[in-house]
Order: sequence, then C-alpha cells, then structure tokens
Amino acid sequence: MTETTDLADCSAIELLQLYRSRRVSPVEATRAVLARIDELNPKLNAFCHLAPDEALTSAQASEARWRTGRPCGVLDGVPTSIKDLILTRGWPTLRGSRTVDPKQPWDVDAPATARLREAGAVLLGKTTTPEFGCKGETNSPLTGITRNPWDLSKTPGGSSGGTAAAVAAGMGPLSVGTDGAGSVRIPAAFCGNFGLKPSFGRVPAYPLSPMGTVAHLGPHTMNVRDAALMMNVLKQPDARDWTSLPPDDTDYLAHLDQGIHGLRIAYSPALGFAQGIDPEVAAAVHAAVQQLQAAGAHVDQVDPGIDDPLDISIGLWFAGAWTIWNSLTVEQQALADPDFAAEAEQGSKYGALDLQRLTLARGALGSHMRQFMQRYDLLVTPAVAVPAFDARPPASVPMTPRSMLGWTPFSYPFNLTQQPACTIPCGLNRAGLPIGLQFVGPMFGDALVLRAARAYEMIRPIARPRLDF
Repeated sequence: MTETTDLADCSAIELLQLYRSRRVSPVEATRAVLARIDELNPKLNAFCHLAPDEALTSAQASEARWRTGRPCGVLDGVPTSIKDLILTRGWPTLRGSRTVDPKQPWDVDAPATARLREAGAVLLGKTTTPEFGCKGETNSPLTGITRNPWDLSKTPGGSSGGTAAAVAAGMGPLSVGTDGAGSVRIPAAFCGNFGLKPSFGRVPAYPLSPMGTVAHLGPHTMNVRDAALMMNVLKQPDARDWTSLPPDDTDYLAHLDQGIHGLRIAYSPALGFAQGIDPEVAAAVHAAVQQLQAAGAHVDQVDPGIDDPLDISIGLWFAGAWTIWNSLTVEQQALADPDFAAEAEQGSKYGALDLQRLTLARGALGSHMRQFMQRYDLLVTPAVAVPAFDARPPASVPMTPRSMLGWTPFSYPFNLTQQPACTIPCGLNRAGLPIGLQFVGPMFGDALVLRAARAYEMIRPIARPRLDF
C-alpha cells in the first residue's frame, strides 16, 4: 500500500495490519468508506439501509481497543455490510419487499450477523436484494434498480447484487450474501469480485430460507484471503440452525498458499448440457484453465455426466415462492414484485407427488456428483455463461425457467448438490465487463476451494473497476 492509497480500497487484511501498526485507525477507515458510499451509492443503489452514526460509534470503540492492544476479534474495526435478507438487530430486514412492515421489533441477529458483530466488524448497513431474493438480477419495486460498477447500464446480477456492487466499488471490503441458485456467484462474476458459496450448513442460518436446503450464505470480498478470514468467523456454530454442520476448527488461512501443484482438476466447459455460452466467456475460462495446468495441476477435460437439472431447481424454487405467497395477505400480495408473483403462480402448479419426484431426482444428482468428485479434487467451469446484461426494472421479461436461470447453467446445479463453489475473475470481455471462473469442490472441501482460488489469484490478481462514472 502506498501513502496515496484510498483507505476505501484497502482489503480487510490490509486494514487490520494498519490498525496493528497504528498507522491508521478504524475511525479513519470507516470515514473513508462512508465517504465512498456518499459518493457512489446514489449512482449504484447498492445500499438500502445505511447507519453511518452507528458505524462511527462502533469504529470509535474499536479504535479504543486497538489503542490498548486488545482487539475483540479477528475483524475488529473492519467496515462490513449485510445483505437485506439477513436479520440484523436494530435495523429493518425488508427482504427487498414492500410487503414487509418496517415498523416491527428488529431485535434478533442472524448467526452470520452475530458472528461478525462478535468479531468486531463495523456494520455499515444493509445491501439491496430483489424481493425475497427471487431472481438473478437486483431490482425491486421497493428499492429500484441496482447497477454494476463496471458499467452503470448493466446489472450487477443477483440476488446479492447490492453486496457485490458495494464490495467491488470499495464501499466496505467485506459483505455477506446468500446463494440459492447462484446468488453469490452470479453477482461476483458480473461485478468482478470473489464470491464463495460454502458447503451447505457450513455457515449457519436463522431463520432457514423458505426456499429450503438449496440456500447458502457466503462472503463477498476483493481477494481470497479476506474471504478465508471471513469464513473463519462465519462458520462458527449456532444452535438455532438444526441443519448446520458440526463445528469446523480448520483455519482457512493456514494452508491458503499451498498452491495447486499435483491437484486433479476436471475441466468441463459446458457441464455436458449448457448452451448459449458467450464465446468470450468460453475463451477466457479456457485460458485460465491453461494457466492452472501451467501451475502444476493435472487437468482433464471431462464432463461429469449429468443432465440439465433446471427443472429440479426451478420446481423447488417456485414451490418456495408459493409458500411465501401464501403467508401474505391479499393486500400484501398486491404490493409484490410481478416477477415474484409469477414465480409463486407457477409454484402453485406443483403437487406433493411432483415435489417428491423432484426431491428424488435431486438425491440422484447429489449422489452422482459425490461419486464423480472421488476421481477429482476440483471441478472447473465458467461461473456464468454470459457477461452482465442490461439493468432493467421488474417485469421486463416474462418470468419463465429459462429467463430466470437459463443464462446461468453453471450455478444452480451446485446448490442442488450442496457442494462448495466459488467464482473469481479471469478476465474482461471486449466491452470491459468481468468474466468469472468457477471452482467447485467436493462436499466439505471449502478450504480446498479457497486454496485453488488463491492459487489462481496469485496468477491473476483481482482488479477493481475504474469508478470514473
């Protein structure tokens, strides 16, 4: 870091080093991030709730702890944001929806929020999401359109679009997103940052998603080390999540730099079924795989032998939408995003037998992928089949399975299988938009996914957008 570096562009690990050496205080860093938010959020619309006074009070308490050499946790003083699907004590969690009453008690922290608070993170506010996280772009009747910091005319993706846009634009180095069909990885790919969907249950959740056991929580950062540090915090157990995994005492930072020499990587350019892959995306991912091979990995181009599970993903998702819809009053339903209403209407068509058959098909897919991963340490694919497309308001296109997820065939399969997967930038297209590379690990192989992404990051460091809008 140079003397002229804006503190808003520093990583969490860089900030912690600066606090430790007393060259910078948490208050200075928080003020720099808040200034960046004041400058850019009116254009990006990445935050739907900001708490600058609370953030500065928290930063002042952190500064006092650092002054005595007693930080309260591994993220003490680091500016951090929370996606607006995740409960945060004292702030409304509106889930991108006009159907949620903001005037109610907000006295519970979700596990992720609680762990970040315990680790000393300075919480800045809540980031935007489509209504109930219902789509792979970030727009809603409540918060409007969120935009991509690489090109304001483009979507940041979704449903963690506010989270990805905020991190990419330097509006806090850390943020938490959710991923039910790609909602961490899609916006990370579109916004050019690092996003991890951990193994299901590795990051506890409460309350559990109405969309069921496809929904994961994970970090968005601008480098892999920050994500590993964040995972060390987020993976701590919480008894409120009965689906969470047993405690994991792995330090995800400890072996991050071991490289990929000798690892067995399956490279699948289309998973055997994906169509409509942008040629520039395909070329950038192919070049990245060649770099992995040059770094010592053993790479086989091979498909895992699965059919497109879109019907499984959509069926389970639409059934979840129908469940939420039936918890709303008629008056609330009239306020809903037309896209969410369309999903719920399609979900109404699934009966118990249909859902049981989808669940059995999902089980067969999960079993197949666990067996496939016995032959390989990692699977590599594109993150998303296309670069970021135009930002648009709700109900711009009919809500069909293909319009919802057909352009992101590499994401939803691994929510169904619950495997850890991440995306990391691997280049730009001719229009200057980021392209994402996806690493998929075996179930519970979160540390290995982070290690592989770090190895690629050492070859091609993550760059920020120019932010000259």
